[in-house]
Amino acid sequence: MDEDVAELTKRRAADLGLSIGDYLARLVQDDAGGLRARAVDAAARFLAEHQTVFDEAEEAQQTARGVRAA
Repeated sequence: MDEDVAELTKRRAADLGLSIGDYLARLVQDDAGGLRARAVDAAARFLAEHQTVFDEAEEAQQTARGVRAA
């Protein structure tokens, strides 16, 4: 890390009342949290786009359970 970024990191951590390690951990969690949010959004879009397929599969399973051999 270059000196300017290191100094900015120290100042920002101090402004927030955090150690440098805690500040960096927070940055990583925020970054990973953003990734998680994007993944959840993508999954929601996928499910919305393919909901009929899931509904049909669920109906087929329920129908199959309802059919009994005589």
